[in-house]
Amino acid sequence: MNGRIRVGVYGASGYAGMDLVDILVRHPQANLIFATSNTYAGDAVPGTSLVYIPHAQANLMDVDMVFLALPHKASAPMAAAALAAGVKVVDLSADLRLNTPEAYERWYQTPHPNPELLPVPYGLPEINRAQIPDSPVIAAPGCYPTTTILGLYPLLKAHVLLEGAPLIVDAKSGVSGAGREPKPNTHFVEVFGNFSPYNPGRSHRHVGEIDQEIAKLDNTTGPLIFTPHLLPVDRGLMASIYVTLKPDFTSDQAQALYEETYQNEPLVKVLPHKQQATLRHVVRTNGCAISLTPVTEQYLHITSVTDNLRKGASGQAVQCFNLMFDLPETTALS
Repeated sequence: MNGRIRVGVYGASGYAGMDLVDILVRHPQANLIFATSNTYAGDAVPGTSLVYIPHAQANLMDVDMVFLALPHKASAPMAAAALAAGVKVVDLSADLRLNTPEAYERWYQTPHPNPELLPVPYGLPEINRAQIPDSPVIAAPGCYPTTTILGLYPLLKAHVLLEGAPLIVDAKSGVSGAGREPKPNTHFVEVFGNFSPYNPGRSHRHVGEIDQEIAKLDNTTGPLIFTPHLLPVDRGLMASIYVTLKPDFTSDQAQALYEETYQNEPLVKVLPHKQQATLRHVVRTNGCAISLTPVTEQYLHITSVTDNLRKGASGQAVQCFNLMFDLPETTALS
């Protein structure tokens, strides 16, 4: 494409949307044309010369590509409109992540607003890179699924997890993962000095998304037991993952497997043996850091960390954008 790629961001005043704008204004091949927000319409868009405009005032004829940082149910209709106008889409919401309308209705308790759009390539480049460049629409994964799936991927790909054994994920997210709109349980006085689980077991909406992507790689695993927690920090996400290995693959072999799997991945770092991944490895970056701890020969502990607003949302969306337009994958991300 000649010249810079004209882009628009819907839902640009949310936390993920603001991070997305921050990346795009530094992107050498992107030209941010509009940023929408019904709540903050008329206010200045930080870091730009733009003001927020209502969603309905954005002109799809002015752009080549849109990012949708909108709530589920609102995002799919906008994706359909953009695709009808010949505009490419990266959707950061949950609307396009599940492959079937039935799965969406099961996990979101509402019919899918645009079932004709499904299925859409799942925008986790480290796994689905080949599917992204040729698709006009990509579903950017959620932060919990991104962090969890990257932590499990080498084992799933190698088929070394014990058949039927549960996958236990103890996950913690910074408060920004709950969104910008105030909620009683995310006020400072509720979060500070506290640490709380929510939607434990198999009730969190992202379980469906994680289950779906795990099954594509290895459909013999046991159930995913997933408990997220609200961590009293502004951003960052940690997944502590506990797995059982097949007898012919021992936990001390995992380090070499992970290093080989991710050796050419610019945004995934496998830490040396006996080092532990922490939020400081990734906060305000677009990377994922992974550390491994053998427990016994058959049991392995994995720590996978990301910034929930970057690799878990906006950074990953731009990574997909770069692939869709045949740009170096880490443009504006490294």
